[in-house]
Amino acid sequence: MRVKMNNDGQNDQTRPPYSASGHAFRFRSIRKAELAVACTLAANLISGTALAQTSSTLNHKRDAPSGIAKRNVQKKMIQFGSDTAEKRTVRPDARPAKAITPQPNPFAKFENLRIKGLEVNLPGPADTLVQDKGGIRSALAELGIGYIAWTQNTYVNNLLPNAAKSTIANQLYSGQNPTFYTLNYMMVTYDLSRYGIPDGQIIVGTEQQAWTWQPGGPDRWGINTIAYYQTFFDRKLELKVGYLMNSYELAGTVVGGNPGANVFGPSSNVLYQGGMNFAPAPTPTLNLTYHFDDRLYNKVSFQRSTSPDGVFAHISANPTGLDWSTANAGILLLDESGYRNSAAPGLPETWLRAGVGFNNSHYTNLAYPTQPRADENSLYYVAADRQLWQSHVPDAASRGIYGGFSAMGAPPDLNKVTQYYELRLYAKGLFDSRPSDQISLVATDTVWSKFAVDAAAAKGNLVHRDAKAISGTYTAHLGPGIYASLGLTYIDHPTSITYTPQIGHALNFSASTSIFF
Repeated sequence: MRVKMNNDGQNDQTRPPYSASGHAFRFRSIRKAELAVACTLAANLISGTALAQTSSTLNHKRDAPSGIAKRNVQKKMIQFGSDTAEKRTVRPDARPAKAITPQPNPFAKFENLRIKGLEVNLPGPADTLVQDKGGIRSALAELGIGYIAWTQNTYVNNLLPNAAKSTIANQLYSGQNPTFYTLNYMMVTYDLSRYGIPDGQIIVGTEQQAWTWQPGGPDRWGINTIAYYQTFFDRKLELKVGYLMNSYELAGTVVGGNPGANVFGPSSNVLYQGGMNFAPAPTPTLNLTYHFDDRLYNKVSFQRSTSPDGVFAHISANPTGLDWSTANAGILLLDESGYRNSAAPGLPETWLRAGVGFNNSHYTNLAYPTQPRADENSLYYVAADRQLWQSHVPDAASRGIYGGFSAMGAPPDLNKVTQYYELRLYAKGLFDSRPSDQISLVATDTVWSKFAVDAAAAKGNLVHRDAKAISGTYTAHLGPGIYASLGLTYIDHPTSITYTPQIGHALNFSASTSIFF
């Protein structure tokens, strides 16, 4: 009869039955085998110890039998993990695990072709709809050419039942009637570093927009950027010159920093009425940024101001953006100092910035509208954003919850918007199933010039001195280069200064898509 040792972990209920005599025979055989093994191990231990002592005395360079035995055992074992608790023993004839070689990032070669000098984070080639399909992007990259294109399409409508709908010609704010607008961009870069120019780059871009409510726009097609960029002194100093859009280079007004995830969030009119240029209204500009270290910086901008009569007047007078200047426009000097660090494991993202601006354009004096235009306008802003909680520290440090605020101001005698305040709470990748979605909750208060309010009240109009709003937005990253946003904004007094009882409030529903190519 052959005795079979059971080493497969079966319990007594899964073993086949056997007789009592068989059990006794098996027990005696096991005891004999155990006794023989014990005697053999004892003899080896004694002889091994004696030989080890002799070898140590005669020759320290020789291996003790215990060491030889140890290596013989090690040859029969493969251990994994640096910690004893993590080690596993496998059969000596098992196939060794294949080494995992990190795969190179196929999009790394495009990094140097992305637009430089921006404060916002435009999606890279990996986060575009076309990526490198057909090898077109790679073929252009070999020539030193990069590109990004995107389209944003937005619908806004007031959901309140008594919204005082009107004809489009008499519409007073976005959403009073169902409002739709589309913004379309195409930007191309050329790498000059191949010619020895440090980080050198040429950027050329165009922007087209169309609105059902013209005061929100108006419609136009023209340039948004024609620029030259390079660095000096080991990237201590950045220079960017040409027709620029400073709304993407200063102040940081885009909640979360990604235009694709924030297409209709709140932003202040203080900067634009103060003359700052932006995508539909680029102007000749020289930007200089000095980095004291990898976090602390100072940025100075000399730019041709946009029209002191407002955005609509500027775009209407210069729809292509190629004109050197518009009527009554002068020079705007902006200076921003800031501290910024990106998120890293254990290091929350932080961005603090403050700026001032001085504009010598000829503005209408709201306190004395019949007097000659004034030329001493100014503005200021203070803003901060801080990552409050990192949800995935090791692998995605930027995911988590953020908070921030902004405060801006301008003289009430030259600007209709004299103060602006914003509080924001937003989250990036809050859900594991949606790691690149964004949620934002933003509250704002826009304060009107007391001179403009008093002048409107003197004419018998109903007036309000500020406009408060709170908005919530969810942006889903549906796929590479595809974003969809849904938002709801309650506005107390959505019109500018004057109103009627029927248009005192608005609850605007917003839906938007952003697609990057």
